[in-house]
Amino acid sequence: MKNRIVLWGTDENDKKVLLGIELLAAENKVKILSFNEEIATEVFYNQLMNQWRTKGDLPLPEGHKEEIRELSVTDDLLPETLRVERTDVINRAKTEWHFAVLSSKMYEMYKGEVDGIKSKVEQLTEYDKNIWEEMKTFWSKVQTQVREKNLYREHANVLRESTDLVFDALKKLRKALDVEFEKISKEGVNTFFSKLDDIEGRIDKGLGLQPIFNELKKVQNEFRDSKFTKGDRNKVWNRLDKAFKTVKEKRFGSSAENQSAASRLERRYNGLLSAIGKMEKSIGRDRNDKSFEDRRINQSDGQLETQIRQAKVKMIEERIKSKDVKLQDMLKTKAELEKKMEDEKKREAKRAEKKEIKAKQEEMKEKVQQEIKAKQADLSPEEKAKLEKAASELASNKKPAAKPDAKAAATPAAITENKDATENTEAKEETKAPESADDKVVEKVEELATTPEATEDKAAGGGAGAILAGGGLLGAIAAVASDAIEDVVDTVKAVKEVVEDKIEDAIDVVKEEAGITDSEEVTEVQKALGEEE
Repeated sequence: MKNRIVLWGTDENDKKVLLGIELLAAENKVKILSFNEEIATEVFYNQLMNQWRTKGDLPLPEGHKEEIRELSVTDDLLPETLRVERTDVINRAKTEWHFAVLSSKMYEMYKGEVDGIKSKVEQLTEYDKNIWEEMKTFWSKVQTQVREKNLYREHANVLRESTDLVFDALKKLRKALDVEFEKISKEGVNTFFSKLDDIEGRIDKGLGLQPIFNELKKVQNEFRDSKFTKGDRNKVWNRLDKAFKTVKEKRFGSSAENQSAASRLERRYNGLLSAIGKMEKSIGRDRNDKSFEDRRINQSDGQLETQIRQAKVKMIEERIKSKDVKLQDMLKTKAELEKKMEDEKKREAKRAEKKEIKAKQEEMKEKVQQEIKAKQADLSPEEKAKLEKAASELASNKKPAAKPDAKAAATPAAITENKDATENTEAKEETKAPESADDKVVEKVEELATTPEATEDKAAGGGAGAILAGGGLLGAIAAVASDAIEDVVDTVKAVKEVVEDKIEDAIDVVKEEAGITDSEEVTEVQKALGEEE
């Protein structure tokens, strides 16, 4: 957390105020700036957030209030007259700022120590091994505090720089040792370059990438444990990093650009699970750190270190609370994503089902269209004109009257048709059932079967089977389907169910008169009606 925070609150009169809180670490105090709502404009708020909060100079408007309070672990950071909604931010700032004050004191102590050693080195005329060992002990102590995060990074960097200066001065006096160190570094570079040359050659040959990746990780571990000069370390690291990137690119390639909603949800869900796992591990590490600090409090070296560890315990506790809030939000989001994924799976299943049904419909429609075209190719101009007229009548929902002439009535098909039509009329009068579009199609087909053209076809040897196979039934369906071709399949099925018995009777009559036992015409009629799938 920074040494300055900005947030909204209310004063003793419950009026909205903008608060700017600053840590004065050297004085162990905090400065509280409050701006009433008239002063805290949007422009000023942005300046306070973006400029003042990052330790920039900002002229403060007149009418603001300023208060300086002692920083204490037991007392509240804000006075009783000021209240904020984000109490977690205030509590976390109080614990972390108390730690910051103690850490700054430890930094000043170490800074004085390293400056004392530096003064000794400046007075040396030749290399002193004892001062070298003293510096090593000092730096080891600083590193321990850095690893345990008792020192801020910027303080640790300053101490590191001061330590480097002392070591550089000692290294000048230890020139011979420096030469030896550089020699070892060069040998290490050559060793690693040789390994990387071999690995890069295998990558170019397209050999197994998983074993190569594992080998690169081993080389990386060796690199971390090796000693190099700064320049040599950068050279080896650049080569190693490039090899890692090449292997990863060849293994995984570029991700797909177009992804479905389900895949995007799954990717987000997997990323959330990873984040939840990391957050849980982070909380676990914080709890381990707290346990460690609790154990080390009684083993601290001096009162200052004891206070630092106590401050760290408070800081860790607040950090755990803050992370736990985020974790709960993540778990809530996880439940929402799981519900979304389940809903998306159901939607995809429905879409897949609709797609499959549509594909089957298209396949059936294409098959029927092909059959219709094949049958229509054999129709005469007179038959086509008659079918177009029939389709026009069906489209206008007008029931055409079936009035066969004497010639048509003489045919066996017409006799059977008249008989069945009479039975259907009587049944309709008894039940008073409404007429459907399918019934109209059936009637129109029956009418066409009793026309003079049908009689002529029969005389030519084709009979009822020739009339239907020649395109009478499918031709009528094609005429109706000119307005809505997608209804063709359903219409065929409806016609089949209604007229199946009638057609079979007509076929039997034709077979008896013509002496046909197993004709190709009958087979074609059955195919047209969908008997053979």
